Amino acid sequence: MTTILHLDASARQTGSHSRRLSARFVRRWHEARPEDPVVYRDVGRQPPAPVTAAWIEAAFTRPEQRTPAMEAVLGESDRLVDELIAADLIVAGVPMYNFGVPAPFKAYIDNVVRVGRTFGFDRSRAGEPYWPLLADMEKTLVILSSRGDHGYDRPERIAHMNHVEPSIRTAFGYIGITDVHSIAAEYDEYRDARLARSLADAERRIDALVDSLTGAQDAEPGAPAMLRACA
Repeated sequence: MTTILHLDASARQTGSHSRRLSARFVRRWHEARPEDPVVYRDVGRQPPAPVTAAWIEAAFTRPEQRTPAMEAVLGESDRLVDELIAADLIVAGVPMYNFGVPAPFKAYIDNVVRVGRTFGFDRSRAGEPYWPLLADMEKTLVILSSRGDHGYDRPERIAHMNHVEPSIRTAFGYIGITDVHSIAAEYDEYRDARLARSLADAERRIDALVDSLTGAQDAEPGAPAMLRACA
């Protein structure tokens, strides 16, 4: 089975396009593979605590030397890291806010990019002192985003101003998750036919991506979903 970690980061609980896209991905996945478990975390509604000086001190203290207070400070981070490690597929609905990710999602990244848990560090190590700890776990990340303006994909008009997918790819790649797919809808601020077309195109691309990842596109036409998923 494939364990899915479904993340949403939008501040909007209704009318959110990134939530719409991430929900569609998970729904379509379950149509092909209904037995696969899903862990859902809404970081938009329940943001992780931001990193503090106490958090940093605890994280960079050897586990055997941590005090109970340090363990408590790292408790939420440990739970988030455990969820990430247990997942095979991470589906992240992350809208663009002022050219970057929402603050709660940045707090999520800061909690899971963690020394000793998701990346290693040894200042005496020859060459590169940092290395990813999740590189051999064969995880896949799907980023589903929404944007108010348009032209944020390369080589379009304002691609240089897009710091959503690049920053997420960098952070997750740093800990060893490099199989990354991204789909975004644009024109949210225009609220016209262009938005409708962009959403429809994003949904078509999501359906195609789910078919590709589950193997459904390789199945014989008319085959039951479970047979397609196992093909």
